[in-house]
Amino acid sequence: MAELVLGSAQIISISPLLKSLAGDSGSSVTPGEIASAFALIFDNQLSAIQCSSLLTLLHVSKRDREPEVIALCAGKMRDSAAQVDRRALREVVRKRGQKEGGYRGGLCDIVGTGGDGHSTFNISTTSSILASSLLLLSKHGNKASSSTSGSADLLQSIVPKAPNIEAVTSASLPHIYEKTNYAFLFAPKFHPGMRHVAPIRKELGLRTIFNLLGPLANPVEGNIEARVVGVPQKALGLVFAEALRLSGAKKAMVVCGAEDLDEISCAGKTYCWRLVERPNPAFRGSKNEEDEEYTTSDDEAPPRTLVEIEDFELEPSDFGLPAHSLIEVQPGKLPKENAEILVELLQNQLPRDDPVVHFCLINTAALFVIAGVCDAHSSDMGYGDSGEVILETGPSQGRWKEGVRRARWAIESGEAWKSLSRFIDITNSI
Repeated sequence: MAELVLGSAQIISISPLLKSLAGDSGSSVTPGEIASAFALIFDNQLSAIQCSSLLTLLHVSKRDREPEVIALCAGKMRDSAAQVDRRALREVVRKRGQKEGGYRGGLCDIVGTGGDGHSTFNISTTSSILASSLLLLSKHGNKASSSTSGSADLLQSIVPKAPNIEAVTSASLPHIYEKTNYAFLFAPKFHPGMRHVAPIRKELGLRTIFNLLGPLANPVEGNIEARVVGVPQKALGLVFAEALRLSGAKKAMVVCGAEDLDEISCAGKTYCWRLVERPNPAFRGSKNEEDEEYTTSDDEAPPRTLVEIEDFELEPSDFGLPAHSLIEVQPGKLPKENAEILVELLQNQLPRDDPVVHFCLINTAALFVIAGVCDAHSSDMGYGDSGEVILETGPSQGRWKEGVRRARWAIESGEAWKSLSRFIDITNSI
């Protein structure tokens, strides 16, 4: 790569790589080479023309739909992000996380790529708040790109007092988790390098690899235990599942509603790809799963576990709920309207059978199942919990109805509202 110094930035030419990408569908370029060129974007080391050319060629050649390319580019994006003190974060997570069933008390996320064009209610953001009643949530999000109400827009529209999402930084995050189970990681605060490519993306006017990387670019990726990721096209499901596996994820589910919806659909069928961690029969070390200190100098040694991908389908009935058309869950258009609905839902002011409530319940339930809390044979969530665990299993042996029971408790006990309120208070006091 040739170098050219313009002002204070050292511009690097990637012309040879661009030529290779333009020829023979770019198949001669390795994922590692693509990721190395991609990383230059965050340090403003690519000219605007070469940056736009790289993004366009990746799109046209469909190289940006390859699991390894997505995983490696997401890794470069995280490497360039504001770095969180991992030790401090790990310590507070160990102190605050409540282990239950298969859940080990780690951070969780529920997020969609966006761009499905349906303009439904902010389901993943609302579900992340509901889930924080039992899990530690690290919700990574941004303002709207293709919709009218992004996750950040929604939170900043809460009245009478909204959370100060700008106060959540790499330095303050461990302190925030000392006070609440919920944190919203506003992408611009953690990914300052994105400012270099923002005007280019806007002028290009086409969806690029950046439209796929959000769910994999969580700044606390190494501390994420479980997640649910929504994609807007069925063809991306297995691609994302493989990218997650390559990134080291062990507990995750990628979903796509049959209507090309990047959530679990309340209207009918949802396609699912679940990462499941299983014991590796070839493993030669300690069989004690609690022995986290086990290490080996043999780089070729078989790992303790293997992560497999299961594909299946879910329907609202698997959660014990009726189906609702997507029109019924498009109640608001602007962030202010959606924020009003969010507060009403969290304060248990909406009818139990409201379509928006059901939509949020099934998506929250999915995260509970994937995290592992629904594997518990007993239940003592707190005030209002009957303790009657629903043991019935559905697709992929998931206790989806138990997930709904716990999600309802999060609303009706007021615990989800308390969790959000604590987040609002702590972010406004920093």
